[in-house]
Amino acid sequence: MYSHSTKIRVRYGETDQMGYMYYGNYAQYYEVGRVEMLRSLGMSYSSMEADGIMMPVLELKCKYIKPALYDQEITVKTIIKTLPGIRIFFEYELYNEKEELINIGATTLVFVDMAKNKPTNPPENFMEKLSVFFN
Repeated sequence: MYSHSTKIRVRYGETDQMGYMYYGNYAQYYEVGRVEMLRSLGMSYSSMEADGIMMPVLELKCKYIKPALYDQEITVKTIIKTLPGIRIFFEYELYNEKEELINIGATTLVFVDMAKNKPTNPPENFMEKLSVFFN
């Protein structure tokens, strides 16, 4: 299993009239979590795309427990519980400043060969960096 945490402060433009983060913005926080997780492994979406691999989202699940509020610093914990194949599964836990769990989510992404526009295996260098956490 591999997990990584990053922090994001809820901006005013992300909230509704009640000061709650708008429900659609949670998917963006998940993406920040994925990007920062990849960065922690020495990878990036742009480097994968430069090597001809893209990772579109196939599925998104989101459960709201408590609202994220304007100006709160939210911790986004991103977790990979199983080594990826053609698909990679991410789970998310969002915590407020009191370390209360406020949201859980999951996304399924697929590795796609950009030249063939077909699903493919994950890049070898990505698997090498990730596999050390699963032994």
